[in-house]
Amino acid sequence: MSGTMDDPGDPPAVGTAVDAAAPALRQLLDLLAAGAAAEDFPEVLAEARRLGASPAVLAELAEGTRQALLVHRTLRQNQSLEAELTALFETATDLAASRDLDAVLRAIVRRARLLLDADTAYLTLFDPVAGDTCMRVTDGSVSPLFQGLRPGLGDGLGGLVAQWARPYATGDYRTDERFRHTDRVDAGVLEEGLVAILGVPLLLGADGGKVIGVLFAADRAPRVFAPDQVALLRSLAAHAAVALDTADALAGTRTALAELSAAKAELNTASTVIQAHAAAVQRAEQAHDRLTDLVLRGADLAELTAEVAALLGGEVAVHDAEGHPLSGRQGAPRRLAEAVERSRAEGRAVRHGDSWVHAVPAGQEPLGSLVLRGPAALDDPDRRLFERAGVVTALLLLLRRSVAETENRVRGELLTDLLTAPERDRAGLLARGRRLGVDLTRGHLLLVAEAEPQGRARLAGAAARYLFGLRGRGGARGVSAEHGEAVVLLLPQDAAGPPEQAAREAAERLAGLAGGPVTVGTGRPAADPPALAAAYAEGRRCVRALRVLGRAGQGASVESLGFLGVLLGDGHQVTGFVTRALGPLLAYDARRGTELVHTLRSYFACGGSLTRAKDELHVHVNTVVQRLERVGQLLGADWQEPERALELQLALRLHLLT
Repeated sequence: MSGTMDDPGDPPAVGTAVDAAAPALRQLLDLLAAGAAAEDFPEVLAEARRLGASPAVLAELAEGTRQALLVHRTLRQNQSLEAELTALFETATDLAASRDLDAVLRAIVRRARLLLDADTAYLTLFDPVAGDTCMRVTDGSVSPLFQGLRPGLGDGLGGLVAQWARPYATGDYRTDERFRHTDRVDAGVLEEGLVAILGVPLLLGADGGKVIGVLFAADRAPRVFAPDQVALLRSLAAHAAVALDTADALAGTRTALAELSAAKAELNTASTVIQAHAAAVQRAEQAHDRLTDLVLRGADLAELTAEVAALLGGEVAVHDAEGHPLSGRQGAPRRLAEAVERSRAEGRAVRHGDSWVHAVPAGQEPLGSLVLRGPAALDDPDRRLFERAGVVTALLLLLRRSVAETENRVRGELLTDLLTAPERDRAGLLARGRRLGVDLTRGHLLLVAEAEPQGRARLAGAAARYLFGLRGRGGARGVSAEHGEAVVLLLPQDAAGPPEQAAREAAERLAGLAGGPVTVGTGRPAADPPALAAAYAEGRRCVRALRVLGRAGQGASVESLGFLGVLLGDGHQVTGFVTRALGPLLAYDARRGTELVHTLRSYFACGGSLTRAKDELHVHVNTVVQRLERVGQLLGADWQEPERALELQLALRLHLLT
């Protein structure tokens, strides 16, 4: 009788082998899902051999292991490709290049000329094909020969900068022998009329060792470039280098995106990653375009904060270096200074409470901070976008300050003439003031500030930054100028506040900006050139009085100095002094019909004797005591102290005269 399917002598069916191998095959799938190492897959086949599986089952498992290893290898290859492309995307989003690279470079060169107050600025790039350098962008140039220069490698100041990969400046290009002169380059510089030139390298590479070009700022007169100006030009050169590098990187990124799209068919999960990164790159490009457009249009801080808020979804504000808001409606977060310092130390935006804070410096000088409130978290692209907005904020703040300082210099000349000869041409001074936006017929407060000898050189710049800060916070549109050994500040009366408060605040703020104590004095508010000149004299006397009284480094008004202010004031501030000293008693007598002022005068006239005072007043001694107790309640417990008593007696005598 022939064998049946149930006969153990028959060979096992294929379905039976697959069914027997199914648990082990599922184990291989579990290893794939868990991301196990390639060494783990052969263990399944080895385990089946140890358990005595049939040859058919082992053959099925061997084929399954081979297929699993192929899938595992494909997954690893795609993961490696994904990691490489992720690195490209992150590099690209650090500076999402504008579609118009030339516009970005022109904006950077133009900002360099404006911020350094230079006659011209220009950018040269190395041409590896021609083996020389080309003039890529110029701003402020008037010479076609200069604009068409192609210096050879190593020629001119740019050759020196490129050779050592560091900034170099010359006060007189034609006589400087540190670099190689050529006839064509020297002819172009001569035709352009350039004398002082500063050049900084455009650096690329992880260690910043590759020089791809040079950014220059130049004047047509001798000039010494300050360290902070060198640092600013280096920052702008870094932005130009990143813009150039980003343009190349984006081209490579777009090619990589096309390759990654082709790999999507092999691994469906990779498509989600690709789309997310592509969207991030596109969003960063659009954001960069919008921020670049703000810079090119010369937008103000309000437009910048509105744009960043729209991009990141939150409330954005700009604060100055002391935490005062310059733009945006939100107040400063608590302990903002700590967060700003932490951001400066880390070189990136930091989380602070419910806000994100990014320091806004210019070289080593803190300009302020950018604060974002709203998003609980920022992913890497959004965080870099927020940090890029900080760079744009720094450029706008520097531009605003440069414009404000230029305006202040022009107005300062008016202030100097006003203080030097106010009577000589009153009508001319008033007309000049109107043209410059300063109405000298309106009330103004004139502050006189003096620093210690070691801080005088910094006081004028500190005053200009102080006024810029007031304007940024919506305060007074003031004017400052050096006059003798002092710096004079002219503030509109309606915006400056009470004289004593304005002087104290100015002394405190100027001391912080100048890095040393500053003494500030002011007289009464005044209008019209002669009166303003008299107010300046009062302010000078007030400063001298503060120094004599041992109060150097403080701020005060003539009126706040008490009886000393009466002596120092122009026209003798009798009424104001009497009101400050006896005001509570005068008001009380007028309201109640009492005689506290008369009682106090009699008490002092009798040498502080209650008995003689009661005879002088024809009242009982208890009445005198009660009246003096009321005087103490109104004037304060120290009214009988020697200095206060002297002030009161002088006020009583002046009250009789007036």
